Amino acid sequence: MSMFEVLRRCGTFALLVFTGVVLVFLLLHLIRIPLVLIAKVLEISMRRLDGFVARHASKPPAGPKNQFFHHPTVTREEAINVHA
Repeated sequence: MSMFEVLRRCGTFALLVFTGVVLVFLLLHLIRIPLVLIAKVLEISMRRLDGFVARHASKPPAGPKNQFFHHPTVTREEAINVHA
């Protein structure tokens, strides 16, 4: 069915309504594109941040975290906490 057949069968108002609906549909898709890109950027950045946090949280500590007591692995020169 061509545009002229629609115009002859349904009238000018129906053709204008159809054109308006198609234009609104295209406008909504044009508005959607930046939102999808923003969501994709957020997803990638959150995935990288999650990997960074998980990698650093699962790493064993580099040194003693308890600063009030001596380190349990003492060298021979530092054997001051040996009670024999």
